[in-house]
Amino acid sequence: MDKTNKLLNIMLKEKIVSRSAIVENERSTAIRDLITENRFELVDKKFKGPYALVFSIDDLGQKINADVKNEQGDKIYKFIISLKPFRRLIKDYTHICESYYNAMRTLPASKIETIDMARRGIHNEGADLLQKVVESNVKIDYETSRRLFTLITVMHIK
Repeated sequence: MDKTNKLLNIMLKEKIVSRSAIVENERSTAIRDLITENRFELVDKKFKGPYALVFSIDDLGQKINADVKNEQGDKIYKFIISLKPFRRLIKDYTHICESYYNAMRTLPASKIETIDMARRGIHNEGADLLQKVVESNVKIDYETSRRLFTLITVMHIK
């Protein structure tokens, strides 16, 4: 299997120390799924993978710093993701996820399915936007984009 255009590791540098079990599960699942299967290719062809990706939020909470490292752990590339276009989506996605998890405890399956469809729709919208925002720096496939959007959202949950 070609590992050239792959992430072998992803790390979130965050100030948040603890989260709910549900949010922690979302984070760990997204990271596990990303490492298992992803497409991540820097547009700048002078840097070859496989890569490690480190996400951190700037002090003002306005941007995600994305540090790309090689297999040896050397930082080889950096790009910044402005969170401004994601604000509404992050808020909506967080809210709909809370509704979904609450509904799972009390509502019938038909109602849960409706909420889940809305949740997936917002998630897809976030993934589409992320692909567009990072396209000048990195090429990612749709599933990679979905999982990275999940991580960006998780980094905002207090």
